[in-house]
Amino acid sequence: MIEFKLPELTEGVNEAVVSFWHFKEGDAVQEGDELVEMATDKAAFNVPLKASGVLKRIVAKEGDTVKVGDVLAIIE
Repeated sequence: MIEFKLPELTEGVNEAVVSFWHFKEGDAVQEGDELVEMATDKAAFNVPLKASGVLKRIVAKEGDTVKVGDVLAIIE
């Protein structure tokens, strides 16, 4: 089980809003896939996956505000 977390952002930015999930629970995902789109008050960006597996559970729903290090999803 892998916890997919919000990585470090640019200096002074500690949180972002989940804009859009590119996959749904149960989908197979590959390392490098852009799993989720996030937005800050300055930019929107995609967060790539660093491991392959199955998207077991989406923890942070679209519209949720999350902090750096928060778990976004569980990959199995």
